[in-house]
Amino acid sequence: MDKIAVMGDYDSIYGFGALGMELFPTDEDEDPAGTLRRLAQSGYGIIYITEAVCLELAETIEEYRERVSPAIVPIPGISGDTKVGVDAVKRSVEQAVGSDILFSQN
Repeated sequence: MDKIAVMGDYDSIYGFGALGMELFPTDEDEDPAGTLRRLAQSGYGIIYITEAVCLELAETIEEYRERVSPAIVPIPGISGDTKVGVDAVKRSVEQAVGSDILFSQN
């Protein structure tokens, strides 16, 4: 089984430790992009990242978008939902299907 990591501010991610996921707080991380690259190269199959950190690491995350592993999944942090996760899923579906499935014609 692949390892699962969670990156973000400590207050947003500490609860995931109880589920057996490895925590990587970015509060004092001087190089979160380097941390993400290290996790991707170290056998982590899923990396959950708070939406605030996703915005900060957009270019680095884009490097892994076409790869099967790791799956980088945005999650809301304690500051709330910024819709980064929904937008990422929407882009992936549009790319796979060739159409915006959330667009409704009235």
